[in-house]
Amino acid sequence: MRVRNPVFVVLVLAALAHPASGQDSDSQPAVVATLHSKSPDFNRAIYYRNKLEFSLETGWLPNNIPFVFDFLVDSKYSTWPLHYTLVPNIASLRWEIDNIWGWKFLRGSTDFTFSGSYTAIPRGAETRYFAFDYGIRRNFIQPNWRIVPYFEARGGVGDINAKEPYGIEYAQGQDLTFTLMMGSGARYNFNPKYSIAAGMTYMHVSNFYLSEPRYEDFGINVYGSIVGINMRLGKPKPVER
Repeated sequence: MRVRNPVFVVLVLAALAHPASGQDSDSQPAVVATLHSKSPDFNRAIYYRNKLEFSLETGWLPNNIPFVFDFLVDSKYSTWPLHYTLVPNIASLRWEIDNIWGWKFLRGSTDFTFSGSYTAIPRGAETRYFAFDYGIRRNFIQPNWRIVPYFEARGGVGDINAKEPYGIEYAQGQDLTFTLMMGSGARYNFNPKYSIAAGMTYMHVSNFYLSEPRYEDFGINVYGSIVGINMRLGKPKPVER
């Protein structure tokens, strides 16, 4: 069929390619709003000020190394012939002291940790160690990441069944001892209430030279893996939007 009016055809094609101005004004803002909208950061329902959490951790620390701060106490940087394996079992109350804040990769939150621990000693002169520990953890939180890296340090005081007074060389010199733990790892949040964590930790046990000069303070210095579970205590916080 021959087209008798080519101008009419051009006008029809232009109309199909460019909808009426009234229709365009209705749809365009919706498209722009969809492109620029952002989902809320669900981590703000997990890490927030004054949140309380219970955690239970266990570790396997078979690797013996020198005391990492020997250079500060002018001590010989070496290990001793008597090697240890420690298995710490730690029950903790975690108190979140702030909301999420910070710049780029340092963005995160901080919590204080109050812990009671029982450490089994399957390798070494002693057999057990009880302690109370206090610490601080920094969580490095990116928006909507379920995996959150952390670094923590804690210290405390405890009781070990020391064996150097019974004639075992390189064992611990007295029952009253002190603990230092440092470690890092990552936490995976299933939801705002439950999460798991895994990482590496270093543990030092010694009497801070209180047994000297009668018994030398050799100390225990080990590192290895640690895993744990966490559970929020109390009611959830509404998600901020």
